[in-house]
Amino acid sequence: MGIYAQKKLDKLDEDNDIQDWDDFVKKLKMTFSDKSKAADAEWKIEIFKQGKQNTVDFIIEFKVLATKANTDELHAIFLLKKNT
Repeated sequence: MGIYAQKKLDKLDEDNDIQDWDDFVKKLKMTFSDKSKAADAEWKIEIFKQGKQNTVDFIIEFKVLATKANTDELHAIFLLKKNT
């Protein structure tokens, strides 16, 4: 068992998978960018339902999601009809 483990450790040492700092920064910025927030809002607005929520509260929250998702008026109206 020890020989097998040592071979695996040697192989891991040989692999040069060190991430470049610039790549790390790019991925970090992309993760927290406005685009990811907009995509998140798009997904949320697609599944957002009124349920037993007060109509005014629903409309306010819907409007905020639509703004964050950069949804055009026609699509927003479609989603509003579908989800109420």
